[in-house]
Amino acid sequence: MIIGLSIILVLVLLLPFTKMVERNLEVFLFIMGVLSVLVSKTLDWDLVNEALIHPINITLAVLVAGLLFRWFQEPIEKGILGISKAIPYRLFIALFVIILGLISSVITAIIAAIILVAVVSVLKIDRKSEIRLVVLACFAIGMGAVLTPIGEPLSTIVVSKLDESFFYLLKSIGVYVIPGVVAFGVLAAFMVKSREESAVLLAKSEIASAAELKKEQEIDFSTQKESYAEIIIRSLKIYLFVMALTFLGAGFQPFIEKYLLDLHPYIMYWINIISAILDNATLAAAEVSPVMNESTIKALLLGLIVSGGMLIPGNIPNIISAGKLKITSLQYARIAVPVGLAAMVVYFVVILLFG
Repeated sequence: MIIGLSIILVLVLLLPFTKMVERNLEVFLFIMGVLSVLVSKTLDWDLVNEALIHPINITLAVLVAGLLFRWFQEPIEKGILGISKAIPYRLFIALFVIILGLISSVITAIIAAIILVAVVSVLKIDRKSEIRLVVLACFAIGMGAVLTPIGEPLSTIVVSKLDESFFYLLKSIGVYVIPGVVAFGVLAAFMVKSREESAVLLAKSEIASAAELKKEQEIDFSTQKESYAEIIIRSLKIYLFVMALTFLGAGFQPFIEKYLLDLHPYIMYWINIISAILDNATLAAAEVSPVMNESTIKALLLGLIVSGGMLIPGNIPNIISAGKLKITSLQYARIAVPVGLAAMVVYFVVILLFG
């Protein structure tokens, strides 16, 4: 089992960066998920039922949001552009990321990701800035959403397992999470090019040859509405993606329970970097226990939520945003991995000093 799951883990980490797998990422992860539950012998009807039901709400949210954006695209575009022009551009970027990250704990990470996609789609910034903004906003959403049980499944599971109150996570890790969300917003303001610089880069891109544009950026600068077929296909891909993550999480759970749970919390903090490819809610369910002291729980949770933004499969906001904006695994990882590793180091130092 160990060898088989280790091989699957390596494949899930590396193969999404190849062009063949990139084009069929959802199918690839689904196959890996099924293989993982077969190898660990955790496949049963209850798991199949969970894998079929779990993605429904997320898929419906993405589908409805896609339809609403199609129907109300023009007023949405005018509203967003109006706000972005009413205040200094970099301040708008910072506030957008910070506010979106914090309110994700109330409106859920899924809705926050949909709002992120809608705003980025109409800002018309250059491609590099767009990817940077999406990555940093996904980090902010992934972190901010854990502050209440409403935000995402991880926080729901943790509060339930520990039998704590609604504001438990806000009280226990809010002092770590909120500054992190603010930091990602400030970082976004500096990493995203100014409106004028973006306009110049976009103009150059739009006059480039069609072949070169497709090769280097693979983005459509037109403001044409998505077709209904495109909206439905994207929603179905999200369904398959979430189903795949459900299988992957279940497949690796016996391995985690048997070999990782007795390790020192600081070691677990770094091992939890696997949250970049596995469902962090499943990892939290396996790792967090009421018998743990508060500092141990903090270390485990911070490792999970920070690393969840490092790769596309790590969090639902990453999946939704990358899918809609056609951001490849390599494009996402080039920004997210160094940012995520830096954040992991910073938080580890903070845990050592104040945890």
